[in-house]
Amino acid sequence: MLDNFPFYLGIIIVILLLIMLANKIKVAYPVLLVLAGLAISFIPKVPIIQIEPDLIFFIFLPPLLYEAAWTVSWKEMWRWRRIITSFAFVVVFLSALSVALVANYIIPGFSLALGFLLGGIVSPPDAVSAGAILKFVKVPKTISSILQGESLLNDASSLIIFRFAMVAVATEQFIFYKAAISFSWMIFGGVAIGLLIGFLFMKAHKYLPTNANVDIVLSLLTPYIIYLAAEEVHSSGVLAVVSGGLLLANNRHRFLSSRSRIQGINVWESLCFILNGLVFMLIGLDLPQITAGLEGVSLIKAIGYGVLITFVLIISRIVSSYGAVIVTLIARNFITVADRRHPGYKTPFILGWTGMRGVVSLAAALSIPVYLNNGNGFPQRNLILFITFIVILLTLLIQGLTLPYFIRKINLTDIYDPIPRDEASTILRKDLAEYAIDYLKTNYNDKLETNTSLQQLIQKLEHHSKGIDDESIGTELKIIYLDLLDHQRQWLLNKNKEDKTLDESIIRKEMYYLDLEEEKVIHS
Repeated sequence: MLDNFPFYLGIIIVILLLIMLANKIKVAYPVLLVLAGLAISFIPKVPIIQIEPDLIFFIFLPPLLYEAAWTVSWKEMWRWRRIITSFAFVVVFLSALSVALVANYIIPGFSLALGFLLGGIVSPPDAVSAGAILKFVKVPKTISSILQGESLLNDASSLIIFRFAMVAVATEQFIFYKAAISFSWMIFGGVAIGLLIGFLFMKAHKYLPTNANVDIVLSLLTPYIIYLAAEEVHSSGVLAVVSGGLLLANNRHRFLSSRSRIQGINVWESLCFILNGLVFMLIGLDLPQITAGLEGVSLIKAIGYGVLITFVLIISRIVSSYGAVIVTLIARNFITVADRRHPGYKTPFILGWTGMRGVVSLAAALSIPVYLNNGNGFPQRNLILFITFIVILLTLLIQGLTLPYFIRKINLTDIYDPIPRDEASTILRKDLAEYAIDYLKTNYNDKLETNTSLQQLIQKLEHHSKGIDDESIGTELKIIYLDLLDHQRQWLLNKNKEDKTLDESIIRKEMYYLDLEEEKVIHS
């Protein structure tokens, strides 16, 4: 390990340079990182990188899922819960089923159980890839909300399929009632464990004498403890982390100080930035290990199988996307749906095309044991690994590079947002300022005549200016201003609940500004 330490440092530097280059040329950085890792792996005397699946599942996956749960909007997830659930569970299952049938029919020696095993591995799209691409193009909030919500759940659904297929391959039998019980426990048990441990951590933050540094360390421990606890009792660690993360994220202003929230954002953004970079670089670096184990089938045939499975995944997701829309249009005649307007043919296509695969698929493939319990080698293990790599590479290249073009060419318009984001932000700031003025005049009217600083604050609010310029404010105004900030936060939280169409990211931006103001006043 220490002998290769300079190499690992060099890899991190390369990752940083490639991400900067990707931002410069407006290409999703996962594409460049996978290709760079692939190129580096062919350099003579480069250390062989062997990815341990536990490294992905227990080191990388929990914090990445947890951070995603903190950034996603619960309000938007609930609003689009039916379509998100359809994509995260139904579409993933249909993709796995399509792969299973094609692999069983086309690839020699592939049983239906092995087909489902491969399908469970390659069925979940990678959220990081889609997120990196969507940064460079303007997409409707509806699409980004659905993709964010799907990304929190599809890993769980695919890993559940993967586990059941593993049992079927190993035991050569599938008992339905046992599978149903296990499936229910994995879902409901995972959610319950996540909520319970998340609740305990929330109380620890609130009642223990913590500071910002302790709060951040606790937040770093939280996803690992939740994941390990859920996996220890054979429930879904992914769903546990997601549910616990959503609980804590939606109550962050009840138990974290403004300083903890501000510093926590910076720490988590930096951590996930480097974790995402490392996992995609590792995918490319692992190619020699994957190809070295490819036996019993020619390289050309193996590549052909990978191309075929990639094609099946792309088509099945697009068809499923249109199918989900059709089902929604029919269902709206019988139940209340998020919006009754027709999304057109463009939105389902874009949702279907955002199907890049990533590190969870590779980790799942690598976790396949070399030998079965009876001592025999696991059937088709190396071919499954190779096909998975081809699927990841091709979806990143084909869909990852063309998605921005399709989004710009199709010129999507958001039929669900009543007003543009900038206009909504301006209206919110104006309403917040009016509330603040009314609150000060109502509750501190007796101090307005004597406190000139308070008069100046009201004048600034009337002109929609932000904050207090003079940091050396008096004690009286400091107390008043901190009280005002608390009530403004509560007003924003209530506004977010009441206005179902308001983009929650606008609310969070204003909340972040209030945290900055509080820190400035406290330390003035």
